[in-house]
Amino acid sequence: MAPYVPRTRDAAALRMKQIALDNQSRMIRHLRAKLGTERRESAAIKEGLERRYPAWKEIYKFRGLVEAKKEHKTDQIALEASHKTIAGLTEIGLCMSKKIERMKAKKQKARESHMECHHKLQARIQETEDTIQEQHLIIEALVEEKASLLQTIQGLQEDNVAPAPFDDEWEDEPEEDPEEEGLEDIPIGEGAIVDE
Repeated sequence: MAPYVPRTRDAAALRMKQIALDNQSRMIRHLRAKLGTERRESAAIKEGLERRYPAWKEIYKFRGLVEAKKEHKTDQIALEASHKTIAGLTEIGLCMSKKIERMKAKKQKARESHMECHHKLQARIQETEDTIQEQHLIIEALVEEKASLLQTIQGLQEDNVAPAPFDDEWEDEPEEDPEEEGLEDIPIGEGAIVDE
C-alpha cells in the first residue's frame, strides 16, 4: 500500500486545486453579473438626469473645458520652467566655454613660454659646450707648448751640461710662521705672567 500513498496525495492535491479554481470561477461570474447590473443602473440614472436636467451636459462640457484649461495652464507652467532651465543651462554652458577658452589661451601661453625658455636654455647649453670645447683646445695647446718648452730646456741643458732645474726630487722648504719667530726673540722675565 505504500506505493499508492503518493498517488492518493497527488490526487487529493489536484482535487483541492480544482475546487479552488471552481470557487474562483463562481466568484468571477458573480462579480461580472454585479458589475453588469451596476452599469445598467448607472446608465439608467444618467439617462434620467439627462432627461430631467439637460443643462448637465453643458455643465459636463464646461467642467471638461475648465479641466482642459487647467491642464493647459499646468503645461504652460511646465514649459516656462523648462525654458528657464534651458536658458540657465545655456548660460552655464556659455560660461564654461568661456572658461575653457581662457584656460586654453593660458595653456598656449604657458606652452609658448616653456618653449622659449627651452630654446634659451638650449642656446646657453650650446654656448657653454662651445666655451668648454674652446678651453679644452686651449689647454691641449698649452700642454703641447709646455712639452715643447720642456724638450727645448732639456736640449739646452744637455748642451750646457747643467743640472735640470725641473727635477722631481727637489723638496719644498717648510715655511716658518712669522709669529713664532717674533715670540722666541722676546725674553721672559722672572715673575712675569705668561698667558698661554
